Amino acid sequence: MVQRLEGRVAVVTGGGSGIGLASVRRLASEGARVVVADVDGDAGKAAADEVGGLFAQVDVTDEEQVSALFQTTVDTYGSLDVAFNNAGISPPDDDSILTTGIEAWERVQKVNLTSVYLCCKHAIPHMLERGRGSVINTASFVATMGAATSQISYTASKGGVLAMSRELGVQFARQGVRVNALSPGPVNTPLLRELFAKDPERAARRLVHVPLGRFAEPEEIAAAVAFLASDDSSFITASNFLVDGGIAGAYVTPL
Repeated sequence: MVQRLEGRVAVVTGGGSGIGLASVRRLASEGARVVVADVDGDAGKAAADEVGGLFAQVDVTDEEQVSALFQTTVDTYGSLDVAFNNAGISPPDDDSILTTGIEAWERVQKVNLTSVYLCCKHAIPHMLERGRGSVINTASFVATMGAATSQISYTASKGGVLAMSRELGVQFARQGVRVNALSPGPVNTPLLRELFAKDPERAARRLVHVPLGRFAEPEEIAAAVAFLASDDSSFITASNFLVDGGIAGAYVTPL
């Protein structure tokens, strides 16, 4: 593996499973020292131990815990170079706007959008001190597309992540800090498998629209994270980096 991230320090929220875990492994394999943040103590610690990194049990909706996460990272490793703000939820009670209650709406907004705001707020100052850094915020292809099989709060939260990332990318560009939104298509994670196992019709309705004809593997999204974290993406900021199998560009898919 090419060591593009040798000497860099990366924080990954939601690093205990799915895209986060795959990214922890990929970033470490490219030489980064990785801090794994997760609300799940067992999964997060296992991920950190696997790559010789540091584990922090963090509720990303709690500002004090988020601030402490990034300060601890700098205190331990001396710098913060990469923040992959990836933690998120997609609960079953987030559905059509006609049936989704305000409690479900607010819970998803808090975890998926407010947490990214908090992570950016407390990560970027450390990067500004060094005059460099890469912030990668997990949005989604649903931030740019509409779906009749709606998860209304999830979709709205990812749209917010996309807009916020664009603004931050512009604001801090000349100070050496890049901010990009990573927008995966449907990914073969435990969360998606659980959702689609309960509703195979929903899975089929999604898959038919992906030109590549399959869901992404977490490792494919992690490869994009490593690219955005590295100097290979040095002229990319304020972007919506789509890794979606072509779904956002499709009018009709191949037969």
